[in-house]
Amino acid sequence: MRSKNTPKTKTRMIIRFVTLLVSLAIFAIVAVSLIQGPAWIINLFTPQYSEISVDEFNFDVGRSRIFTKMDTSVAAAGTLGISVHDFGGRETLRDSFRMVQPAINSNGNRSIAFDIGGSAVRVFSETQILSSIEAYGSVVSATINQNGWFCIVTQESAGIRGAVTVYNNAGHEVYRVNLGTGFALSAVLSPNNTSLAILNFSEAGSKINFYHGIDEDKSEPDFIFDIYGGLIIDIIYLSNGDLLVVSTDSLFVIDNSGNATMLYSFLGERLGGFTHHDNFVALHLYNYGIGLQGRLVTLHTNGRILGELAIDREILSMSSVNNFLVILLSEGVTFFNRELEAFSASDDSLSAAGASRVLAISSDVVLATNDNTAVVIHR
Repeated sequence: MRSKNTPKTKTRMIIRFVTLLVSLAIFAIVAVSLIQGPAWIINLFTPQYSEISVDEFNFDVGRSRIFTKMDTSVAAAGTLGISVHDFGGRETLRDSFRMVQPAINSNGNRSIAFDIGGSAVRVFSETQILSSIEAYGSVVSATINQNGWFCIVTQESAGIRGAVTVYNNAGHEVYRVNLGTGFALSAVLSPNNTSLAILNFSEAGSKINFYHGIDEDKSEPDFIFDIYGGLIIDIIYLSNGDLLVVSTDSLFVIDNSGNATMLYSFLGERLGGFTHHDNFVALHLYNYGIGLQGRLVTLHTNGRILGELAIDREILSMSSVNNFLVILLSEGVTFFNRELEAFSASDDSLSAAGASRVLAISSDVVLATNDNTAVVIHR
């Protein structure tokens, strides 16, 4: 007698088939784990990132080279233009143009390169030029946010000592501010493209002008932050929309309503250098009048001190990424975690001798550079 192939029978067959597949998959995972170790399972569900597979990057961009890290690439700007190489050392983009004093910065997978004192500006991804701009006047600085919106600070004439032009990610001008007094040193856009902060210098000192709703036609700032006689040297928008303010003797955070909070004061010490990545800031502070003696301090952007370390040597350069800090001394490279626990570099760190700058690529890889070489150093 032939059995009937009822819907219930079909369902039971499907369930048995799926159960068999699951059992086979589990058996395969266990078998591979026994061969390769339990770390294989962890790696299976962990995001994998491209590893640097070269010992040196070869950038032919002229003199005065400066480097920046993109998501999966390294970009360089020099007197002959820009070039981008992936982590395998393969060139993915090149644009040749003249710059006298090249500068570059990046945010995610986009970068902006510009000629300080000139007019050339390039915005690019890891594989293509997104915008090619000749600025209205002499470029002072330029920055780009995580969405690809960017702003260019220019000095255009005796009457316009500081102008800021904001562009969207398609390279179209969307907002422009002409400062009536003082000089604009830098300008940054909030992550949501709606707020503009301009660092402004005048005879009275330095201040920050905030403009909210940059798609509106407004000439006056919504509010001004002034530290009254102090000197602000840098402003950086954090991913949460707060503005990190670095002065010569303190760190501040300013929220979107203009409320300022002092994170850390180092009055009486000289700032030798600083670096930040996400919610992590590192400071190099010198003791006045005591040679090269000083200290490294790391802190969270909520003000919590993470680490502190005495140091008595000159730090040539410092860089940070993923809660790790890298410093370049005359004798080579040293890695730190954000609590300032040190990790030795690999033996090839001796090849960093003669380098003038470091660029942190990951928690265990750094690029040590000068005007002729770009050497990869591993932790």
